[in-house]
Amino acid sequence: MSNSKSISTRLKHQAQATSVIQLHLNNFLNAHLKPGQHLLLALSGGLDSCVLLYLLAQAKLNFAFELSALHVHHGLSPNADEWASFCSKQCQQLQVPLQVVHVELEKNTNLGVEAEARRLRYEVLNNAIADFIVTAHHEDDQAETLLLQLMRGAGVKGLASMASVSPTRRLLRPFLGVSKEQILSYAKLQDIFWCDDESNSNTHFERNFVRHELMPILISRTPAISSVLARTASHMAEANDLLSDLAGIDASTLVHENSVCVKGLRTLSQARAKNLLRWWFAQSHLLMPHAEQLTEILHQLLDAKADANISIPLQHLSLKRFQQRIYLWREQVAQDFNLVWNGEAQLALPNGGQLFFKQVVGAGLALKHGMTKLRITNRDGGERFKPNALRPTRTLKHLLQEANIPPWQRTNLPLIYWHDTLACVPGIGIAHELQAIGDEVGLEVSWQEAVADSL
Repeated sequence: MSNSKSISTRLKHQAQATSVIQLHLNNFLNAHLKPGQHLLLALSGGLDSCVLLYLLAQAKLNFAFELSALHVHHGLSPNADEWASFCSKQCQQLQVPLQVVHVELEKNTNLGVEAEARRLRYEVLNNAIADFIVTAHHEDDQAETLLLQLMRGAGVKGLASMASVSPTRRLLRPFLGVSKEQILSYAKLQDIFWCDDESNSNTHFERNFVRHELMPILISRTPAISSVLARTASHMAEANDLLSDLAGIDASTLVHENSVCVKGLRTLSQARAKNLLRWWFAQSHLLMPHAEQLTEILHQLLDAKADANISIPLQHLSLKRFQQRIYLWREQVAQDFNLVWNGEAQLALPNGGQLFFKQVVGAGLALKHGMTKLRITNRDGGERFKPNALRPTRTLKHLLQEANIPPWQRTNLPLIYWHDTLACVPGIGIAHELQAIGDEVGLEVSWQEAVADSL
């Protein structure tokens, strides 16, 4: 009788797990998906992604979305080919298209095997064509991520761990509110098969250490620790949103044309100033400096002498200060160019910048002079220019300094010539004798720097 009760209880728990996980996924899809959208599932062949594959294959009929899967073949395990074959068979049975992508890890990477494999995996997924990339991260993964971030001394953003929806990265994580136990119960009830990655038991990897060594100790004291830590991550995500909102408020007055006002930054508390810098760096997809580095960066930006030549490397960019403003800039070698404008509305420059041309009235280069075949080149040095008829001709260098254009931007500044006359310098003006006035039709020229070079 007791055995019968035990079986009945187990079946009841399994049925509850089934209803919970299905209801959770349905609610998630209702909230975040539109009919006709394409979901791409990151399919490893493990328990979590196989269960999600099964559930999504069923749900696509009711929610009218397109579903495909992608398996990244790292080649790290002797079983890697078998895993890819297994994923292929599962997708065939469920009539889900599958793409298998082979990647090769760098042997001497500074990231470590685990982080490098993750980087390559997301690189492949990010380049895939789909409305959303779906991963099977669950509540236990979220708890482990929070602990890992704590071990690394992460700030609020890091402790927010994983978001269930990340629009900028096109990521959906519908299982973050579902436990590993619920997923396992569902798999057993539905007879879902999966592969076991032998590396998951290797506690040399940080996440496996947390999963197999640290979490069991915490569970022995607090059985619901996974949901508790996941809830903490949710609180951190809300705090991070507030910090981002605050940074946006500060940026609305201190960030202009992709630079930050030094004087305004000084008026903020140190914590608020660092929050704004983190927000600004994130806009440029920079990895966050650690706390000591950020404090030193802020110190240099605010306390160095006014004429100090500040250039702080930050991954692929440099942080510079000029005339009470702070810039992020990609260093590049100056390129000589000599182009001819033949009436295009837009002209691409070799350094990645763009020139835009449009007709206006009472401004720009007067078309009455016959502005055709304008020559566009970069600075050679020694140019002289007179945009104001009431002031003498001056060197272009002096005019650029007067306009507070940073020295590193002047190298790529395009100059527009009409015949042998310097006719237009974007951001500086039009040669006074060629300016359209009154009701005259003119050609307005504007310059957009290379997006990758200036932020």
